[in-house]
Amino acid sequence: MSKLKEFFPYGEKVPGYDVRVLNEREARAAAGILFIGAFLGLTNGVMLGTAVFSEYFVSFFALDFTIRVIQPRYAPSLLLGRFFVQNQTPEYVGAEQKRFAWLLGMVIAWPMFYYLVIDFQPNPIKVLVCLICMALLFFESAFSVCLGCKIFHLIKKAKPTHCPGGVCEMRIKETVQKFDPVQKFILIVTVIAISYGSYLYMTKLEDRTVLVKKIKVMLMSEEELQKLEEAEYQKELEEFDNDDDF
Repeated sequence: MSKLKEFFPYGEKVPGYDVRVLNEREARAAAGILFIGAFLGLTNGVMLGTAVFSEYFVSFFALDFTIRVIQPRYAPSLLLGRFFVQNQTPEYVGAEQKRFAWLLGMVIAWPMFYYLVIDFQPNPIKVLVCLICMALLFFESAFSVCLGCKIFHLIKKAKPTHCPGGVCEMRIKETVQKFDPVQKFILIVTVIAISYGSYLYMTKLEDRTVLVKKIKVMLMSEEELQKLEEAEYQKELEEFDNDDDF
């Protein structure tokens, strides 16, 4: 009976904290692991034209986030994360806001499971959702930015505490956290260069990248697809005629 009672409390009770908490280092490590899985699924789909890896990953992702919402101490990805950071000092964050963020992830995961595993219907919207999920996983893993936690802060009347990176507590930035004019200029130039480079990659190199070709086809209308099929058919006829000349 005591084991059953221990299952239901969400988060861990740690001395010195007035709310139940979770280890943010463990969550960040798990986010990095899931990001790698999502990235491999995307690259397999784009380069090899197969969704098998994505089907397995999305199934795992949906199950993992469901377990996180029910009881995170048994979530597979969090246990993997714990294995890698077990020798690091824990960074405790409020369990309540993390549960809300993982609930949003679960809400996204199950429709993706249906459309990628049960009834496979890929389209640009679903690809965009996958890319958003990857971005959220990356931001949590690399920068400890939890978008779901921020949404939780906006809708909750009482001020939350023990947020990732201590962003809930009022404090003054230290010198190492500020930007001087030269650093601001370099930062702005870097962002512009990355944005413009990404734009060139997606537009100017469209005949050289498999990814852009697939995205372009997925975004085409029925009329454009029909014209493309006709053009490819005409090209095949011309190649067949050229072969006959020999």
